Amino acid sequence: MARDGPRSTLKRYLVLSDGTIYEGKALGASGVTTGEVVFNTGMTGYQEILTDPSYSGQIVLLTYPLIGNYGINEDDFESDRIQPTGLIVREACEVPSNWRATKSVHQLLEERGTVAIQGLDTRAITKKIRSAGVTMGAVCDDPDQGFEAIEKATGYDDQDFVYTVTTKAPYAWGIAGRENVNEPEAPYKHNLVVLDCGLKYNILRRFAAAGCRSIVLPATSSVEEVMSYRPDGILLSPGPGDPSRLEPVIETVRGLLGKRPMFGICLGNQLLCHAVGGSTYKLKFGHRGSNHPVKDLITGKVTITSQNHGYAVDPSSLNGTGAEVTQLNLNDETVEGIRVKELMAASIQYHPEAAPGPWDSRPYFTDFVEQMGEYKAVLA
Repeated sequence: MARDGPRSTLKRYLVLSDGTIYEGKALGASGVTTGEVVFNTGMTGYQEILTDPSYSGQIVLLTYPLIGNYGINEDDFESDRIQPTGLIVREACEVPSNWRATKSVHQLLEERGTVAIQGLDTRAITKKIRSAGVTMGAVCDDPDQGFEAIEKATGYDDQDFVYTVTTKAPYAWGIAGRENVNEPEAPYKHNLVVLDCGLKYNILRRFAAAGCRSIVLPATSSVEEVMSYRPDGILLSPGPGDPSRLEPVIETVRGLLGKRPMFGICLGNQLLCHAVGGSTYKLKFGHRGSNHPVKDLITGKVTITSQNHGYAVDPSSLNGTGAEVTQLNLNDETVEGIRVKELMAASIQYHPEAAPGPWDSRPYFTDFVEQMGEYKAVLA
C-alpha cells in the first residue's frame, strides 16, 4: 500500500480539564473535539475499538506505541460509524501492510471526520489517568480553543449516550449478516431478541454461528414490543455511559425478567443489577483492554477477557435481591458476573465476542443457546 499518512506536520494539542497541555502532531480530520479521556491497553484491534459504541463520548488513548501497521479493512467494523469523539496515539503507521488492508488509520479518521492526535508521550498520559482518574479533555489546534470547548461541553457523566447509539429501527441478523426483520426466517434453532444499548456486530455473528437469528430492537422498546417477536431468549447488549441514568431501560429489563432466559453483556450486566434492585459505581479509570483475568466462582476456572467499561456493580447492593455474584476480576476483585437463577437471568461484565481480544469466553454464547433450548423443551 502506498504511503498515505497525514499531509502535514501541523501541531495539534491535547488539553485536559485540569489545565495540562500536551503538544503533538495532527492526525485524521481537522477541528476540535471533546470527550472523556480514557485509555485502552490492547496491542491490536484498533479498528474494532474505533467502531465500538461503548466508546461514545470518549477520546480513546491507545497505549501500544505503533497503531495502524495492518491498516483498515472492510471486515472488522463493529458498527456503522466511528464511535469515540477522538483518538490519541504515540505513532500512526503511514504504510500499513496486510492483504486485507484498504486504507490507513489516518484515511479512515479523515474520511469520517474524526479529530485525532499523534506524537504524544502516551505512557505519561496513561500514568496520569491511572493516578488522577479519567477526565474531560479536548484535541484541538489551539489550546485556548480546547479549554473553551471543554468549558462549554456537557460532562460525560451527565449524558445518555445509549439513546444516540441504539438502532433507530428493528432489524434481523442471521448467518448471511444483516437482514430485514420481516424477511422469511431461515431454519434457525432459536429466535433471540437483542435490546440494543450499543451493540457490536461480532456479538450477532457469534450467535448466528451458534444457530440463532437475532432480532435487534431499539433500547427504548417496551416489554410488549420485545415479547411480540416471540423470543426464545433475550440479550442485553453492551453500551456506553452511566447505567443508573437509564431508568426507562431498567424498567423494561425488570418487566422482562422471568419471561424468557436472559443474558447480559457489559452494560447489560449493570442493567440486570439495577433491575433486581442493585446499584453501580464509577471506576477510577475503568477496565479497557484485552488481558483482564476473571475467575468463575462456580467452576473455579480463570479466563483472560476483553473489557471496556467505566462502571462496576456494587456487590453489597445485591444482598437480598436474589442475585448471586458468580465472577470476580482478579486484578481488583470487582464484580464480573451475576446470576438470578430463579428468573433464568445471568450476565457478565466483559466481552465474550472478543473483537478484539482472546476467545476464552466464547463458550458463554453456546451456554446461553443451550439454556434457550432447555427452556423451549420444557414448554413443548
